[in-house]
Amino acid sequence: PPAVERGAAAPGLWYEKAAPGDRRLGKVVTIAKSKKFRDNHGKVLLEGHRLIKDALEAGAVPQTLFFSTVGHLKLLPEAKIKRASLVKVKFEDIKTWSDLVTPQGLLGIFSKPDPAKMSYPAAQLANSLPLLLICDNIRDPGNLGTILRSAAGAGCEKVLLTKGCVDPWGPKVLRAGMGAHFRVPIIASLDWEAVPTNLPASTQVCVADNNDPDAAAVPRGAGRAGSAPVKSSPKAAPEHEDEEGAAGMPELAAQRYYEEWARAPVAVVVGGETHGLSAAALRLAASTGGRRLLIPVVPGVDSLNSAIAAGIVLFEGKRQLLWRNKHEDDRQKLPVPG
Repeated sequence: PPAVERGAAAPGLWYEKAAPGDRRLGKVVTIAKSKKFRDNHGKVLLEGHRLIKDALEAGAVPQTLFFSTVGHLKLLPEAKIKRASLVKVKFEDIKTWSDLVTPQGLLGIFSKPDPAKMSYPAAQLANSLPLLLICDNIRDPGNLGTILRSAAGAGCEKVLLTKGCVDPWGPKVLRAGMGAHFRVPIIASLDWEAVPTNLPASTQVCVADNNDPDAAAVPRGAGRAGSAPVKSSPKAAPEHEDEEGAAGMPELAAQRYYEEWARAPVAVVVGGETHGLSAAALRLAASTGGRRLLIPVVPGVDSLNSAIAAGIVLFEGKRQLLWRNKHEDDRQKLPVPG
């Protein structure tokens, strides 16, 4: 075999130049395109400085980094890339494999991150709330990435993905997540039976159903503070009795999302746009005394995109938890009479 051409990016930081037909180059495409390959081999593909830097800082383990110019390596923390294979390739090759419109010339094959071993940013941990997100049937990669970004932004403690969701480690989800994968723990491919074991004790589970068939049945003005919660159930909505009864849908009290519902710890289930919430999600919510959270839209407007619905409900949950916390702190500061 021909001798491997090597170079030094920095003292003690060696790289090799890829020869034409290097078999590792084909692996990049396989990892990007095949969830089965990612799962079986425990690998993920990350592209671009921002995502790779976030991954390295959170403790993700790089196996191979492909770069088009040495300058790309100088933007990364040297100590964290020393153990990886560093391979210089032609920018044209990176362009061929890249999922980006404007490739940066930097790709990395990483070991699939384990949430239990990650070191999340200090600012993220300091702002973490007893607020969890459960994704149910989110099939669109762009939506899931955007939802993960909202979960990280709201300070969610954890995100759980059921088996009906798209793989969070696919390239499109990673791109839309903008680094959220390395800021909040993501537990993927869960059966519904395993969801409660991944929630803190006494978690109340609420659902935000952007395909809610009963939303139109909520009386006008029912969302005013102090109003009675609207029942979203076969009894309250006889027109849905047959289908709901047949599916064994549990009775779940419904209310506007801006009314009070967030008591620590709380989890929110967001359903996908095509398949919506599963019966298992509604059963879990009912078993914890949770609510169906309705986001009212102007009549005639189609239901909200699931990522927008997730953002609205998560940030409202954050507001409620912080407000409750502040009021409890204020009460403790009051002088005791007598």
